[in-house]
This record gives sequence, structure tokens and C-alpha cells, in this order.
Amino acid sequence: MIRLNRRAILGGAATLVAAPLAQPALAQPGLPDRPIRIIVPYNAGGITDVISRGVAVGLQATLGQPVVVENRPGANGTVGTLAAARSTPDGTTITMGITDTFAINRSTFPNLPYSDETDFAPISMVTRVPFALMIGAHRREITDYASFVREARREAGRLSHASWGVGSSSHLAFEFVARAQGFEKLHVPFAAQAPGMQAVAAGQVDSMMLPVGGAESLARDNRARIIALAHPNRIDLTPGVPTLGELGVPLSTGLWLALYAPARTPPAIIARLNEALRTGMRHETTQAVFRQQAGVAEPSTPEELATFVRAERAQWAQLVREKNIRVEA
Repeated sequence: MIRLNRRAILGGAATLVAAPLAQPALAQPGLPDRPIRIIVPYNAGGITDVISRGVAVGLQATLGQPVVVENRPGANGTVGTLAAARSTPDGTTITMGITDTFAINRSTFPNLPYSDETDFAPISMVTRVPFALMIGAHRREITDYASFVREARREAGRLSHASWGVGSSSHLAFEFVARAQGFEKLHVPFAAQAPGMQAVAAGQVDSMMLPVGGAESLARDNRARIIALAHPNRIDLTPGVPTLGELGVPLSTGLWLALYAPARTPPAIIARLNEALRTGMRHETTQAVFRQQAGVAEPSTPEELATFVRAERAQWAQLVREKNIRVEA
């Protein structure tokens, strides 16, 4: 399980909900005077949930009205994302979109029940978190990236890796490394990030590509080792871990998170939510969550987010086609 002070985050949110809201920090023309709901299409306790709760604290402090997180997991995020798409476009329901739900699922699901372009209006990027390549402590012979590649090639399809689902960003990032190094492997998909981490820690699965904060929590307890980082540069959380670029693999990726509203949400409301997010991400609790996950606040305009995601879709679609990855609904 990712070690985050989630109780403190939730407690902070509860305190804000209970506080008097008579003097909102920003005037809110156009936003209905009722709680704002952030739909998180993944389980409670995972990175998307934890970051969303940190963001909710900052948004609530800025907007002066309750902001709650609602978890709607299922089918690699499609259940909750579809629920958000069908919500009333008045600014009171938004969703935390991630790499999987807004850039990958369109390529892996033959009949995706929502359109990540026409069913949503972008609000802003929130943060990007680098992926780490993690090896279970039971694989004592794998001490670094070179020995990982050597063993993967020697085992010829027996080295196993966990992910949070077929066609997930965790799955595809590992596929990229395997393709670059020319080895086969055994994919073991789980329904969420935490069970995959637990399987690696227990010695049931050999490896996993996942957000660095989760990997670091296991490495800190000597239940796993981080052997590479899919990031342009080394980071403070894991200063001794080389990047894949240093090791000759041109992969810089991770999990990005961004806020979206249902399509047809009025532009004035999108602008207000964007403004509130920019202010709210400076909140102490929100900043603490970003630091714990090796992320930084990356607010954007809606147009900048849309441009970024279009490039992401093209990148992942190419890998999905090459590996012929499909999710059976």
C-alpha cells in the first residue's frame, strides 16, 4: 500500500467541509451554491484518489464551498469516467482524468462507452508523476538495470510483471521497455495498483512499472528495489536511481492527472474552475501530497491540456497497435 498520510488529508478536507462558508475566498458567479463532486474512476487509496483528495482540499479552501471526492472504479477507469460524462454540465461534477482514461483507453477498448474528446471539456493539467521500474526483493540476483535485462532475456518469457490492468499505462510502459530490450515477459494484471504492489512485495510477481511514490514506499521497507526511472532527470525522492535515458532506453513517461468537466459546461465556469485550481494547488495540504508523490503542480490552460493530450494519444496508440493490445469488455 502506498504510504501516504491519507488520514491527515481526509481530516483536512473534513475540517474544511465543516467550516463556515459564508465568506468564500473567490466570488463564484455561475457556479451553483452546492457541493462540487470530483469523480475519481479508481479505488480509494491509490495515487489518483490521494492526489484528488489533496486537490479537493485546495479547491474547497479557494472556492468556499464543499468539494467531495467520489470513487467510481471499474474497467480501467471507464465506469467512473462515463458517469462523469453523463453528469449535469454546471460545474458541480468534474472528474480527475489520467493517462489511461483520456489517452490510452480509446485505443485498447474496441467499444469505449465515452469519447475523451467530445464528451468532456478540459479544465487544467494537475500534475505528472514519473514511473519507476521496481523489482521485488525476492529477485536477489537482479541488482540493477543491466542484471534485470540479462535475467529477462535468459528467462525468455518467465519474468513476470504486475500492472493495474490490461492496456493500462503501467502495462504499456513495461511493454515499451521489453520491446526496447528485446525480451519476452509474463504480464500479471490486477484490478488496481495496490494489489499489484502487494504481489511484488510478497514475492508472487517479479516486477512492476508504477508511480515512483508507491515504488519508493516498498523500497524504503526493503521489500523491493527501484532500478530505473522513466523520467528526463533524476529526482530528489530517489537520487541514486538512474533514468532509463541514462541506460539507453528513450522512455520518459509516467502518470499525468488533469481535471475535466462534462461537455457543454459553460466557458465561464471552466474559467472559474481553472482559476480556483491554480490558487488551490498552492494550498499546504495539496503541495504536501504532490511532494509525497514526486509530482509538482502543473496548472495549464484548457487549450494547453488539449494539445498535450492529443500528443499522448498518438504516442500510446502506436504502441497499442504494435503489440495488438485489446481489452475485452
